[in-house]
Amino acid sequence: MDAWAVKCNQMVSAHTAKRVFERLREEHGFTGGYTIVKDYIREHDRRGRELFVPLAHAPGHAQADFGEAMVIIDGVEQKAHFFAFDLPHSDACYIRAYPAATSEAWVDGHVHAFGFFGRVPVSVLYDNDRCLVAQILPDGTRKRARLFSGFLSHYLFRDRYDRPGKGNDKGSVEGLVGYARRNFMVPVPRFPSWEAFNASLEEQCRKRQGDVLRGHTETIGTRLDRDLEVMSALPPAPFDACDQASGRVTSQALVRYKTNDYSVPVAYGHRDVWLRGYVDEVAIGCGGDLIARHPRSYEREDVVFDPVHYLPLIEKKINALDQAAPLTGWELPPEFATLRRLMEARMLKAGRREFVQVLRLLEAFEIDDLHAAVKTALRMGAIGFDAVKHLVLCQVEKRPPKLDLDVYPYLPRAEVGKTSAASYMCLISEEAR
Repeated sequence: MDAWAVKCNQMVSAHTAKRVFERLREEHGFTGGYTIVKDYIREHDRRGRELFVPLAHAPGHAQADFGEAMVIIDGVEQKAHFFAFDLPHSDACYIRAYPAATSEAWVDGHVHAFGFFGRVPVSVLYDNDRCLVAQILPDGTRKRARLFSGFLSHYLFRDRYDRPGKGNDKGSVEGLVGYARRNFMVPVPRFPSWEAFNASLEEQCRKRQGDVLRGHTETIGTRLDRDLEVMSALPPAPFDACDQASGRVTSQALVRYKTNDYSVPVAYGHRDVWLRGYVDEVAIGCGGDLIARHPRSYEREDVVFDPVHYLPLIEKKINALDQAAPLTGWELPPEFATLRRLMEARMLKAGRREFVQVLRLLEAFEIDDLHAAVKTALRMGAIGFDAVKHLVLCQVEKRPPKLDLDVYPYLPRAEVGKTSAASYMCLISEEAR
């Protein structure tokens, strides 16, 4: 090989043909023309391109991966991470979108894909994502991540992995990721919730089963039948796709999960609790009791409150009512503000505490039922906790209210004094008088 060709090979990976030509001429005294360098580099690139063996895919095997696309959910433009599950023999697919490609999303995607097809594949081929593979050992075997290991034990299929950095080993699902982005997510999808978006994606996957792809004479759905014949039956119950952790409740009735803080009822302050992180919610429990559920936040250092958790403490420390952070931005129907104003006008500080007692009824009743009871109380002029409690019970039990002052002695009594005849003199005109 000529000396200039050796130098050219050393530079070709980092430079354009023009830059290689300039450096050869300036640094190595190359006297040839630009065309010969350009042709050499083109031929060098051609020889270096990888060739692939056409593959035949046996029925019953699958491939899985994640892709990304921009979406608008509830008016907010954001990045969606979509789970792609492909059966290469039939080209049948399943797509499901998530706010983040977490371990829970990987497992949840599989659970929904298995439910969509009604069967479990013989094997699934993956890349070496850290959500699945905790470590690649020196002998090439994989140490699976904890959640994924439990998932495999539940469904009993074989997991296979491509070579590190070689995404083409699972070319079918790589192609599916691009297909889904171009066909399911252009133009930018706009949906009110992730649930609505995923319902649309599932319908498009089902509709695609009627297509006949190039090189085939049968529809995807017809070929899918051969996949399903060799796949396994689903277990009696689906896997609980959640990350499990533990924590301790702080003095502010908060517990941390994945950099974010979630509230629990104040009665559990300073206690050890367990947490389960799902793709859409965080569940918190103590012992055998589930004590809190929150929508999951994918922000960092966020604080997620449930105002009802703090009402028992605010009832004791009533002066904190207007400054309590958990109540900031709590949108209650306007009738609640009217009720509070009337209670405070009648009973001052005691009325404020009684209003918090009304709010505490949300510990046992739904907001719609309590709202109806408050509206009824305002209409009847029964401004008191006992009256609202009686009315919400009647609302739930579908029975007419009976507000008897003998039964409910704490209802405010109206005191009507005697009116003297002289008091009517102001109604008589000056002339008549």
